[in-house]
Amino acid sequence: MTKSSCRKERLVTSLIWLCVLLISAVFFWIFGEILWNGGSKLTFDFLTLAPKQAGRGGGIGPILISTLWIVGVAMAVSIPLGVGAAILLSEFKSSENIFILLIRRSLDVLAGVPSIVFGLFGNAFFCKTLGLGFSILSGGLTLACMVLPILIRSTEEGFRSVPEDYHLSAAALGLSRISTLWNLLLPAAVPGLIVGIVLGVGRAMAETAALIFTSGYVDRMPTSFLDSGRSLSIHIFDLSMNVSGGDPNAYRSAFVLMLILVLINALASFTANYFFKRRIITV
Repeated sequence: MTKSSCRKERLVTSLIWLCVLLISAVFFWIFGEILWNGGSKLTFDFLTLAPKQAGRGGGIGPILISTLWIVGVAMAVSIPLGVGAAILLSEFKSSENIFILLIRRSLDVLAGVPSIVFGLFGNAFFCKTLGLGFSILSGGLTLACMVLPILIRSTEEGFRSVPEDYHLSAAALGLSRISTLWNLLLPAAVPGLIVGIVLGVGRAMAETAALIFTSGYVDRMPTSFLDSGRSLSIHIFDLSMNVSGGDPNAYRSAFVLMLILVLINALASFTANYFFKRRIITV
């Protein structure tokens, strides 16, 4: 390797490390700010009590339940539909099919649509046309529409990254298409599916604009999926923008939200590594 090539390689390596350090610095700056202002004041009562005085006092117990229900509805709807669509796009149709190309382009466009547009759609269709009103179900179904493009594309890439040898080996053994999909391809595509789920959960947990128009502002404990429920992100927005003296609890709520996202990412990474090691051992 010449000296010029060595200098170029060192330069590229330095730029890559600089990008990594900048991204890490921004994350730790934001997380440190929230930890300093909210993490040190977090108590068990704050996680279990209902909000008082417009959120200045009390806790976020009902809001946590509403958030988990909304995200649960979104993922329960989007995961089966997303995996099924990804299987269709990657395994059962040619990539040169006009219909498949149109679906892919549509998914790419939907992934970039602003969340406020999904909120208006959810309000018009789920709340009014279907008569669900401002409810956890309306919010969850709207979030499912937002999460689907990301989930489908990441899962599709997971299926497409499976080595062609898997297909050839299954064909040589005379396995049916369904058996090949269930026993070989789906376990091998689990890391891609997990990436999509993590990105989807992250977007759903942090979504505000779409839920204002669908799930509502009510901060009481929900009793059914047809009750209105305030998500954690809306609660943070309301405390910081509309409630005088709400900043301390806004920081605490933001710390809880970031802690949940970190735990979900850690669990997803552990699961992906488990399936990856299991696949290597099996092979």
